[in-house]
Amino acid sequence: MTPEQQEITKRTSEIKSELKALFNSNMKISDWDIPEADDQAIATMLVSVMQEALDELKADITQGNYDTY
Repeated sequence: MTPEQQEITKRTSEIKSELKALFNSNMKISDWDIPEADDQAIATMLVSVMQEALDELKADITQGNYDTY
């Protein structure tokens, strides 16, 4: 295993936890802003936005924007 793989493996649960915290925070904000909101719809839209952001990051990586960070 490479040092990079070891580092990410070590922090995998932390990374996932932070992503879930971001999701939960945005769910809470949506509930505050729209108390009668359809939580299922909000959750689906949030995941879509998060996926879009991940796709943009992947494109940046492919373009070499993180070759020297």
